[in-house]
Amino acid sequence: MQSEVENPKTNMELSVVVPVYEEEASLPELAGRLREACAEFDYEVILVDDGSADGSWEEIEALCAEHTTEGSRFRGVRLARNYGKSAALASGFEEARGELVATLDADLQDDPAEIPALVEKLRKGRYDLVSGWKQDREDPWSKTLPSRFFNTVTRLISGIQIHDFNCGLKVYRREVTDAVHVYGELHRYIPLLAKWEGFDRIGERPVEHHARRYGETKFGAERFVRGFLDMVSVVFLTRFATRPMHFFGGLGSMAFAAGFLISLWLSFEKIVLGNPLGDRPLLLFGVLLLLLGAQLFTTGLLGEMIVRPRMEKSPSYQVSERAASGRGSVGERGNGRGDERVSETVGTRS
Repeated sequence: MQSEVENPKTNMELSVVVPVYEEEASLPELAGRLREACAEFDYEVILVDDGSADGSWEEIEALCAEHTTEGSRFRGVRLARNYGKSAALASGFEEARGELVATLDADLQDDPAEIPALVEKLRKGRYDLVSGWKQDREDPWSKTLPSRFFNTVTRLISGIQIHDFNCGLKVYRREVTDAVHVYGELHRYIPLLAKWEGFDRIGERPVEHHARRYGETKFGAERFVRGFLDMVSVVFLTRFATRPMHFFGGLGSMAFAAGFLISLWLSFEKIVLGNPLGDRPLLLFGVLLLLLGAQLFTTGLLGEMIVRPRMEKSPSYQVSERAASGRGSVGERGNGRGDERVSETVGTRS
């Protein structure tokens, strides 16, 4: 059963979003392999140049100028400077017109030939998102060991049972890419962001991974520190963004209670036992906890005052489907931010 309402932005089957940063040498081969891999789909390829200083944009322009009998399958977006992978993905998601959206890196370590299998798994399993899993990763231990630790911790915190959160090769339903807001360096946590938005049908499939043949990696050792800080940010945002008082007020209440008990005991020692308190570090510690608790509690109240007007104007929730008497299931999807999204086929989510 097809939806009676169609999304005007969705007019093809698959959009492939490829962030590009100084990958001039790999782009011609990548384009050829994408054509082969996506031949069975009505598709487009969106190449997002993230402020490359080499000839990547000229290569993208050349690919976009190529025409086949159906016209050019390639579209290019050039960012003003190097904003990072998250911004490049967000730009590509905004430009995408496909019912499904695939992503992969431009360095050819991700194999474009895996895209049809990921699409098939997403459709058969009725997933919202299917992530690739670089099971046999062709990278040095300096990247694989930290990656395994990162994935294990993220899996434990999020409850999402996949092995490779940061794999660039993923396929999404269009509703997912419309809903998630990727910024900073949160591209590592898109599955967690998707789950937060209500898209909890997340699957995984092992994919082939190749050693880098062109250029050098663009990520240094600082990615480990940034990854940890981003994880803390995502955990806070996904759990407490709409209820900051639960976080700050909880910590503040515990600190204030501990400081109050310490002060109560010291008062008992002073009044009843007659012990001097002037040289007791515990006194300063108790006062510090009282002040810290009050500050955290106040921060929670201020957070609620900031969040409430935004939530009243645009409450954050996802509508899975709608039904109306006499009309059947409409199959609309939307969220509380004022956006409205429509899935092509009714019943993609239960």
